[in-house]
Amino acid sequence: VQLQASGGGSVQTGGSLRLSCAASGRTFSSSFMGWFRQAPGKEREFVSAISWSGGSTFYSDSVKGRFTIFRVNAKNTVYLQMNSLKPEDTAVYYCAATASGRRLVDAGGYDYWGQGTLVTVSS
Repeated sequence: VQLQASGGGSVQTGGSLRLSCAASGRTFSSSFMGWFRQAPGKEREFVSAISWSGGSTFYSDSVKGRFTIFRVNAKNTVYLQMNSLKPEDTAVYYCAATASGRRLVDAGGYDYWGQGTLVTVSS
């Protein structure tokens, strides 16, 4: 699976962005997908994940209620809708894929990674 993340940019506090992650490969529809982010000087952290069917979603406490993950398997794409953005959301956002749903909040649980897209939120 190859992943291509896009949609990052610069917004002001309270603004919105939608990230996309396009996947190649026949296994996308059977893969769990996740979003992680890494701010300067910090470790990569879990943001959100979604099951292969889209029926189950997971969020970190810091984004719950503001971010929404969803996928369109017919387009081999997973999205992260980010609303009410805050300066602390500033980071490079990465999408990732895994066949196993056992370690969705752990970066080590993913087999494939996209290249990252930068989100900058100014106050």
